[in-house]
Amino acid sequence: MEPANAKAMQPNFTIITPNLNYGRFLRDCLDSVSSQTGVTVEHLVFDAGSTDDSAEIASEFPSVFFRQEPDKGMSDAINKGFDLAKGEWVMWLNADDILKPGALAEILDFTKKNPSADVVYGSFDFVDADGRLQRRMKLPAWSNFVSVHHCCFIPSTACFFRKQTVLDEGFRLNEGFRYVMDGEFYARLHKARKSFAYLPISLADFRIHGQNASMRHLAAKDEMIEVLESEKQHVESRSIRRVYGTTVFQDPYLNGITDGFLYLIARAIKVMMKLRQPKTTIPVNSIGHRTPEESNTGQ
Repeated sequence: MEPANAKAMQPNFTIITPNLNYGRFLRDCLDSVSSQTGVTVEHLVFDAGSTDDSAEIASEFPSVFFRQEPDKGMSDAINKGFDLAKGEWVMWLNADDILKPGALAEILDFTKKNPSADVVYGSFDFVDADGRLQRRMKLPAWSNFVSVHHCCFIPSTACFFRKQTVLDEGFRLNEGFRYVMDGEFYARLHKARKSFAYLPISLADFRIHGQNASMRHLAAKDEMIEVLESEKQHVESRSIRRVYGTTVFQDPYLNGITDGFLYLIARAIKVMMKLRQPKTTIPVNSIGHRTPEESNTGQ
């Protein structure tokens, strides 16, 4: 089965949402996409076999393409969306995240002014499970060194890829990654000389609720399974540094020392780059129950 608009004129955007038992957040996600104005959008939801009310919620949105089938993980689900995407610009929006009102129109206008960009990203807010603002983020311009050696600072929930120059050239997520697939993808695109452009506008809400895949195991200390999963996440980041960053020694422990120094250097560079960036703006029609007085700038 193809998305309903597969034979129609190319939409401006394709939004891909992987989901598994996130029905309690899914309606907000789907509504945030369906309520975008001034753009044409296809929304593809790939559900790995939810046993909650996810399918029922998706049925409330007739324009949403919903496919429920087993997958090999989030990267596999997103790649399925990449394979079907028709939009000029493509992104993935996790089922627990939300696009801000007017976000896609802002991106569309920005891409018209930056025709050479292959990857466009904006800023984002951290919110809690109930959508209450926790922290507003100000990001630097793209730096592969900072992304690889400090942290993957581009939020997948506010990052868009040009279909013609990224997906149509065969770039896909590495399905061996479960946590930092976005960071590896960005580093690979950088290596392929793809152009990154930053729009200093808050485009999305990243929801923190305790079960986020990238944060679930980071606080683990003494439970073996939890520690093991946490270490797997760190191994993914180390693998990115070894392939796309600076590796000095053959010995992994000596490289660990080097990683610490490079981390501090990359962090300092990130701070300086952020100081040169304009202040992140918030769309005037952003979510109404939050006010600027509630915010504080992070990282």
